[in-house]
Amino acid sequence: MKLWWLRLARYALPYKRGLLSVILLMLLGVGLNVLKPWPLKLIVDYVLTDQPLPHSFTWLKALAGQESPSWLLGWLALSTILLFMVSVAVRIIQNYVGNGISTRMVYSLGAALFDHLQRLFLSFHGQQRTGDLIKRVMSDSHCIQILVMDVFLPLLTSLVSLLAMLAVMWQLNHTLSLLALLVAPLLVVFIRLFNQPMTERNYQHQQLEGELMALSEQSLTAIPIVQAFSREDYEDRRFRNLSRQVIQAHLRVILSQLQFKVSVSGVTAMGTAVMMLIGGFQVLAGSLSIGSLLVFLSYLASLYAPMETLAYISSGFASAAAGACRVLEILDVQDRVQEQPGAKPLPPPPPGVGRQIRLERVTFGYEPGRPIIQDITVEVQPGEKIALVGATGAGKSTLVSLIPRFFDPWQGRVLFDGVDVRGLQLSSLRSQVAIVLQEPFLLPLTVAENIAYGRPEASYEEIVAVAKAANADEFIQQLPQDYNTVIGERGATLSGGQRQRIAIARALLKNAPVLILDEPTSALDAQTDALVMSAIDRLMVGRTTFIIAHRLSTIRRANRIVVLEEGKVVEVGTHQELLKAAGFYHRLFDILPSV
Repeated sequence: MKLWWLRLARYALPYKRGLLSVILLMLLGVGLNVLKPWPLKLIVDYVLTDQPLPHSFTWLKALAGQESPSWLLGWLALSTILLFMVSVAVRIIQNYVGNGISTRMVYSLGAALFDHLQRLFLSFHGQQRTGDLIKRVMSDSHCIQILVMDVFLPLLTSLVSLLAMLAVMWQLNHTLSLLALLVAPLLVVFIRLFNQPMTERNYQHQQLEGELMALSEQSLTAIPIVQAFSREDYEDRRFRNLSRQVIQAHLRVILSQLQFKVSVSGVTAMGTAVMMLIGGFQVLAGSLSIGSLLVFLSYLASLYAPMETLAYISSGFASAAAGACRVLEILDVQDRVQEQPGAKPLPPPPPGVGRQIRLERVTFGYEPGRPIIQDITVEVQPGEKIALVGATGAGKSTLVSLIPRFFDPWQGRVLFDGVDVRGLQLSSLRSQVAIVLQEPFLLPLTVAENIAYGRPEASYEEIVAVAKAANADEFIQQLPQDYNTVIGERGATLSGGQRQRIAIARALLKNAPVLILDEPTSALDAQTDALVMSAIDRLMVGRTTFIIAHRLSTIRRANRIVVLEEGKVVEVGTHQELLKAAGFYHRLFDILPSV
């Protein structure tokens, strides 16, 4: 996490022109603040005492149009109003421009984090809570806004303001100016004392908020199970208990910030009181005018304001550091498939021709030292249908996940027509692989958008054609808005068979030469299974197909059967050949469902 702020700064660089505008507006605001006390000084020291104006201000008499004190007093009072109005206008413009830029920076960082998450291995997502990841994308990415708008720009402005105020105060009184700076060491002490606790408490608070969001997402997506087992009260207690922890963590953050701010304000208040006392003695001694004292005290407030801001920046820095830590924790994860420099596209084969796929002595696992598949070699010819059979945990799904390069094998190679997939462009490779899973994973979009998810440019006619081929058109036409009906979250408004047929239509429309079917009918009844399997038969035509199944009706559709046991290939052959061999497949056959 060292130099984390420097790593985040690159997300602000595209907006450097806008940031420069904000800085210029801030500097203009500083200049206006320097001018604000001067009308009061001129009124007290010159107008009310009927003294001639200093040489540098004699132009005010010409501006007033009259040399009488009343006209001059009116113009000086008016100048106070003008300075106030211009300052407000500058501040409004600055806030508008600054908020626009900061919002863009937040979404830029959030988009980078979202893109990175999409490309991480599925095993990473299997170990994470979705709600917590959403919080990192949507909430913790505000750390860039805090860093730039609440730390960097105030730091720059406060330093400029501090130097400007100090320069003016130095001209008024050297001694008081030096004494005014004596509070600075105390401020540094409090910054060092409170900064680490504020950072740690902010991080703990954001971690707990992530857990709360993860709990909410987990419970709301499992509503059918929650209601079926009458666990509403239990989930409510979990939410309330975690909410209390979040509140307590938030209060600890607020307490540390209040302790810090009270300490800083106490130091500056003490410094102001000392300046009033010493300045008052100088006025009584005749070495300082009342107007100069009033202006000095006004500038003292303007001096301590940026000093307090500089001190409070540590609080903003702590908040930004906590969010940045959670963001960079994800961005630093390199658990992803890396596309090699100079990777080549994979040209599509002729229509109706599958790919030759060879898994050559592949070994892979999700945890170091614990391989799921070991030294497996399988070769599939173009258009051939291969069934992968084995007990649960034998490595069937793991093996086929290497084909679209969701993972890279620890050892061995995956070849498409003799080309190692690691030398191919990922998007090109995956465009030629269609997958139908046991859980179809439909999105809360229209039926047409779900079918066209792999080919969003497809025409309406093409979508209807593949839906008919997938035996889905009939039930789609009965939906309230047929193909424009929005499907519920994860397809909750459809039956299992309907969801599966939409998934098959989606795969048909993609028209990829390689097809992976992972238990596509295991959860369906016999009647629905027949509809889905007839659609799958159409889907497999002319495609190199890998079928993971436990149903005999599905397995028999394969040209060859590969039997896996504990991550190794133990048998390969046709259904009849394997039965005659009386090996592991024969024992499985006795317990396989026939439909």
